[in-house]
Amino acid sequence: MLALVAGGIALIISFAGEFRAPMVAAVPIDLRLSALPRYTMYSFSRGLLALVFSYLFALGFGWAAARWRTAERLLLPLLDILQSVPVLGFLPGLVLGLVALFPSRNVGLELAAILMIFTAQAWNLALSFYNSLKRIPDELREACRLAGWPERRQFRQLSLPSGAQGLVWNGMLSMAGGWFFLMINEAFRLGDHDFRLPGVGSYMSVAVEHGDKRATALALLAMGIMIVASDRLLWRPLIVWVQKYRMDDSATAPEESSWMLDLLRRSVLWRQPSSRRWRAPRSARAATMPLRRGIHRARRILRPRSLLARVAPWAVRLGVGALVLAVAAGAGIGLYRVGGMLVALSRGDWTRIAGAAGLTFLRVMTAVAIGTLWTLPAGIWIGKSRRLSELLSPVIQLAASFPAPMLFPLVLLALDTMGVGLGVGAILLMVLSAHWYILFNVISAVAATPGQLDEATRAFRLTRWGRWRAVYIPVAFPALVTGWITAAGGAWNAAIVAEYVHQGGTVRTATGLGSLISVATEQANFPLLAGGVLAMSAIVVGWNRAVWRPLGRLAQTRYGLTQ
Repeated sequence: MLALVAGGIALIISFAGEFRAPMVAAVPIDLRLSALPRYTMYSFSRGLLALVFSYLFALGFGWAAARWRTAERLLLPLLDILQSVPVLGFLPGLVLGLVALFPSRNVGLELAAILMIFTAQAWNLALSFYNSLKRIPDELREACRLAGWPERRQFRQLSLPSGAQGLVWNGMLSMAGGWFFLMINEAFRLGDHDFRLPGVGSYMSVAVEHGDKRATALALLAMGIMIVASDRLLWRPLIVWVQKYRMDDSATAPEESSWMLDLLRRSVLWRQPSSRRWRAPRSARAATMPLRRGIHRARRILRPRSLLARVAPWAVRLGVGALVLAVAAGAGIGLYRVGGMLVALSRGDWTRIAGAAGLTFLRVMTAVAIGTLWTLPAGIWIGKSRRLSELLSPVIQLAASFPAPMLFPLVLLALDTMGVGLGVGAILLMVLSAHWYILFNVISAVAATPGQLDEATRAFRLTRWGRWRAVYIPVAFPALVTGWITAAGGAWNAAIVAEYVHQGGTVRTATGLGSLISVATEQANFPLLAGGVLAMSAIVVGWNRAVWRPLGRLAQTRYGLTQ
């Protein structure tokens, strides 16, 4: 444990030095093996920081949207819009703005990379936590109100435990989603500008550009080691730890184990201090009694809670009002500038955008349907089996975290041998990118199934298909809808690299919105980029409101474990 703590401190110090480094365009990337461990840890640090920010955002977003109806009506469409904006829609503005804000230091590029990874992680976590809160049984909420629990205690002892399983499983998926665009985030090109950061993503990007197969293989090996290590040291202990928050009082609930969690529990660094404490002699305590009483009275008169109870409501209102005004002003300025770009587009450009959007929409929906065909049964099978979950968890985490764009050239080569073009092959590439969202949500839902339901199926002697039809599929359906929403958003983002693929020094494109946005970014054609992002956002938001949201309400009212 001391070695892990010391290593973490050393990593923080080393990574903090990257923020103070002078700003250099196109940082030289060392392709030697000795530089790869340092690059790998830098990328892991960025992903971990982005995950921390994503969890904070998800907790605040989910609690506010589930707590207040007005906030729900405002935040859910906002989440739809943010989830629908592709990575290349955020990246140019963030990079140029932060670089202009910190022109002499590397802080701007580092913050831009972390925020871009955040955009690939946060939406899935926020939607998962919101749906977990909406599925809390009304009896538990009523019991908390009758007990007089304040909002803070309800959040800590009811909301967080209820969403713990979904947060952990979707945290694994969000971490994997952050690696998907790692090569773009750490080696970003905008027109004639080349922005690079030291990391395994930029290492891999430079290796691919130079055709260095050895360096590419080493980068893939380093990512595999990093993913397996993070699964064993971080995610597996968390999965075992959150089992105690299952809404289940069955004695037959399976107990899972993690050697890392056992090590933490046995370590002296985490043990509670001894109950034997030194106490002063009775005469000394009696002599200081008046002083202690005076201090106690002063604390009671000037206690922070009474002051906060008077000041906090006004401070919160002023803070929220200032934040709303700032966001409204920023949104107004942004809409004005985007409107100026959209006016510059011709009728032919809009026709091109509409046709490309229709083709990409068909590919996205087909990819989600194909992904559901295998992830639903596989997720139920893994989620209800402790042995399979423990055995396949690192394999799934490794496969989900592996950068799918690195597999695209191999998949396209196989499709070429079968005579399949990129127009159809892009669907398979989207499946490789989006199906994990469905799988992880289904696994987390089935793994949290109360043991009483399993006991009831055995007592009624249901067949295997009867158990699936009566218990597992209904239990998985709310999480399946969440998986569909996030998988569709992931497929829309994957269209950027699935319809615009670098292969053997050449670029292959398929007509669609993803290739249109990629080409506009490379050419720094901001009006066309704005039009493509606007079309993608409009389609995703409209489909979410017309299809996914009604399915979500059906899942919560008919198939949720709240009755």
